[in-house]
This record gives sequence, C-alpha cells and structure tokens, in this order.
Amino acid sequence: MISIVTSANIRSFASEMEQAYRLRHQVFVTEMGWKDIERQDGREIDQFDDQHAVHMLATDRGEVLGYQRMLPTTRPYLLTEVLPQLCDGPAPRAPQIWEWTRYCVKQGHRDRGRMLSPIGSALLTGIVEWGLARGIDQIVIEMNPLWLLRLVQLHFRVTPLGIPQIVGTQETVAVTAAFDERTLERLRTVRGSDEPVIRDDALADRRLVG
Repeated sequence: MISIVTSANIRSFASEMEQAYRLRHQVFVTEMGWKDIERQDGREIDQFDDQHAVHMLATDRGEVLGYQRMLPTTRPYLLTEVLPQLCDGPAPRAPQIWEWTRYCVKQGHRDRGRMLSPIGSALLTGIVEWGLARGIDQIVIEMNPLWLLRLVQLHFRVTPLGIPQIVGTQETVAVTAAFDERTLERLRTVRGSDEPVIRDDALADRRLVG
C-alpha cells in the first residue's frame, strides 16, 4: 500500500520520512551525480519539502522501498525555480496540475528495462488514484527521455515542454502528462490487480491533499 504524508500527519511518519530522505540522497546524489544538493548527513531535503508538499511512500513492514513527492503548480515549484531552462514557454500553473518529483525506488526493487517493477507501478498508480479523487488530471515531470514511451504505453497523454538537456549527469526533459480513468485501468492491468494501492482513509481524507 501507498501512504500519503502531508503536514497534517508527517509526525506519524517520522521514521519512514527519514528513510525517504536518505533514499533520495542515495539515488539523486550518489547515483545520479546531483552534487549541488549533496549533504553531509546523507539526507536529501530541499526548499520544497514544506507544508504544501505531498509525499507518497511505498513501504513493506516499515521499510521504505519507494518514494515520490507531489508539488502544487499554483506555488513556486521545481521546474519554475530550479530547472526553468527545461521549459521553452511559461511553466504550467493550475490547481489541477501538480508536479511529480523525487521518484525513487530502492535497489533490488527497481524497474527492468521498460518493465515497471511492482513498486514503480504501485507509485504511478498511487498518483492517478490520488489525483482523480481530487480533480487533479495532469502532472509536470522532469525525467529521462526514455520514460516518454513508457508513459504513453501506460495511457498518459504526454506533451514535452522543451528539448532535453543535461541535468547532473543525466539527460532530462520536462513534460506534462495528462491522465484519466483509462490510465488507471491500464495501470491496474499492468499490475494485475484492481485493488487500490492507496489506503481508503487516505483517499477519503481531504486534509491529505497538501
């Protein structure tokens, strides 16, 4: 199951969030070479980890296996403040558009080629479940261009915002990806299950929007 963590309940997830920050540092600093965000304590935390962020955790018996963060585009967000060079025109801003950032999966649970791992597919399904329950139907992503085909195959409608550029050591492109019930159906087919990945209480609680 995917846990939704916001300012309303983050104190209840102190241990899990500590693991998430360290997983982020391992993936984005150690593996991807984003040395400008390196920290001596081994925790990757930035200015967007504030009261407006929505964190999603994929856990198994208290161990964080995957993580992602959602940011509202009605406020300053990663694309507008840190990576504006990836966007050729005005950055998207709307209540129904959120930015998907810091997606990472622990070693041993990662995707293989174009195949999403169970953790990866659960995290993506979590975005769509969470979004559709709140009138959110688009995400902004800064990603490796190899993800483009994967998202299209999962029935996201992807629109590039600019041309790919090197960020750290990785080629990166900014896109919007729209989704609807067909996307959710496709993701559930890929997962082989119609069961929701987000706990019922998280979907029902409006405070967990961010």
